[in-house]
Amino acid sequence: MDQQTQNDTVQHPAHYTQSGVECIEAIEAALGEEQFKGYLRGNIMKYLWRYPYKNGSEDLKKAHWYLHNLIAAEGGVRHAD
Repeated sequence: MDQQTQNDTVQHPAHYTQSGVECIEAIEAALGEEQFKGYLRGNIMKYLWRYPYKNGSEDLKKAHWYLHNLIAAEGGVRHAD
């Protein structure tokens, strides 16, 4: 992972990439396929709901990131960048 990717607050927030394991990957492994898709959907909804009131376009980017991963999961692909 390069320095720019390490500091990315949307794709790879530093607080979610401790000890070489990304939190999203641990969640996916713990939940299984269908529950993980529900988790992704919930986060998409959360970020779309709050973007006008909290972080604006950053929340839209986060919703997009979760949507991208949901699309990948629907295609049978694990966590996508």
